[in-house]
Amino acid sequence: MPLRSRDWFGRTGKDGFIYRAWMKNQGFPHHEFEGKPVIGICNTWSELTPCNAHFRELAEAIKRGVWEAGGFPLEFPVMSLGECQIKPTAMLFRNLASMDVEESIRGNSIDAVILMCGCDKTTPSLVMGACSVDIPTLVVSGGPMLAGRFQGRKIGTSDLWRFAESYKMGEMSQAEFVDAEASMARSQGHCAVMGTASTMAAMVESLGLALPDNATIPAADSRRKVLAHLTGMRAVELARQGVTPSKILTREAFENAIMVNAALGGSTNFILHLMAIAGRVGVDLSLDDFDTLSAKIPLLTNLQPSGEHFVEDLFYAGGLPAVIRELRDYLHNDAMTVNGQTIGENCIDARCYDPAVIATVIEPFKPESGIAVLRGNLCPNGAVLKPSAASPSLMQHTGRAVVFENIDDYKARVDDPNLDVDPSCVLVLKNVGPKGYPGMPEVGNMQLPAKILAMGVHDMVRISDGRMSGTGFGTVVLHVSPEAAVGGNLALVQNGDLITLDVENRSLHLHVSDEELAGRLVHFKPIDLGYDRGYVNLYIRNVTQAHEGADFDFLKGGSGSEVKRDSH
Repeated sequence: MPLRSRDWFGRTGKDGFIYRAWMKNQGFPHHEFEGKPVIGICNTWSELTPCNAHFRELAEAIKRGVWEAGGFPLEFPVMSLGECQIKPTAMLFRNLASMDVEESIRGNSIDAVILMCGCDKTTPSLVMGACSVDIPTLVVSGGPMLAGRFQGRKIGTSDLWRFAESYKMGEMSQAEFVDAEASMARSQGHCAVMGTASTMAAMVESLGLALPDNATIPAADSRRKVLAHLTGMRAVELARQGVTPSKILTREAFENAIMVNAALGGSTNFILHLMAIAGRVGVDLSLDDFDTLSAKIPLLTNLQPSGEHFVEDLFYAGGLPAVIRELRDYLHNDAMTVNGQTIGENCIDARCYDPAVIATVIEPFKPESGIAVLRGNLCPNGAVLKPSAASPSLMQHTGRAVVFENIDDYKARVDDPNLDVDPSCVLVLKNVGPKGYPGMPEVGNMQLPAKILAMGVHDMVRISDGRMSGTGFGTVVLHVSPEAAVGGNLALVQNGDLITLDVENRSLHLHVSDEELAGRLVHFKPIDLGYDRGYVNLYIRNVTQAHEGADFDFLKGGSGSEVKRDSH
């Protein structure tokens, strides 16, 4: 397979001189430029992205593997999205980071690329960008952190929501809150639960873009570095063979990822990111695919937030290969992966070592799994709910709407003792969708009003056009499409309107006539967020709706790896 890098380093005369000479100031001898596959290491290391703060060390393990296999590793940085730091939301910048990755790969002398991913949006943004270029690609995830320890028990990110309620109600002191804060993230790595970061790591492994066990080896475990080393070696082989993402990411691979996600109880954010990736490689994937494909898959793993254990425990119990093997009667076992074997071959010897963590299809942890896609006049283009994290008693519910027009309205009034709300009500939050926030933040699992918590109630039906952290839980309807900011029916909901959620029948219905809604629409005025320049203005004008993956409309498909002109 011809090496792409030869169009840089294999040149004679002035052009070859310029491409090689300045690279040599790093101490590379001339023979490194004479036909070795160049392996780009796309690193999202940043101290502002704590989940990825160990990536410098992990990158060295990748380089050792590349050198051993006869390749030439070159590390480069791209925009890093720290979920817990960046404002207003990391999702606003996922598409920007994907553009950074795409152009960094295409514009440089790279034959294959290894994507270093960890924190939530770093995985989809890097994969989206790499798919648009379509050179040989592998993923190394950073791995989950070890479970926290607080007051004699294990804790993880999902406990934050419980601690927040306890603190709000005065059941937890400020000192205890700070102690829990110091006890939770006690090692390198991303969230210890099956939140979005671990969901994304499982996604790339089940898609076939990563080596087996990539999803679950803890960040602090030395085997994470071994996997990185082996990935570096394999990247050299892929570069020589020319195996690109478009050859791995078939329709069958996407279906496998959806079914595996269902068995794991993965994050609802999975939908947005997988849809965006599918759009980059030209695979026709619809919102309904997530419902139909996951409906037959029970929840196999007992992991927070749907259960009690942690991703670290999943690794000890057999890891993702054990889960995939248990699903072998449902999956496309002949789907190819980056190590040259099929997903079925990769898992043929996998075993479950702890049935308390990984259950069987015959006796699952929970019968409900995956993602329920809802339809109705409140969400003509769909909305989603995670059944495994919801309250069974609320899966069929009718209540009157308590409406918050935006996040500021919610924060100002949610704990007002005069708020007209009771446990049977449905909390509705508008204008937190892709365009309306902008960036579709993780605020959909609204904290309940203080007066409701004081009654001992810990769940209510909540509806929004926003997202929810993969670490969150509750009977939360998300991704309502069209969103309120573009005049979707969510924008027209008023206090006191009756809303019926019927998960079994996949329905979300606003009990207001079409004629009344049409009358209300006449008075609808789009909000002006005041962004008249720069990236955010570009985002608002070009982002698609949630049911389409919230990618930019002009980024669907790929531009390939060819660069037709030189830089000098």
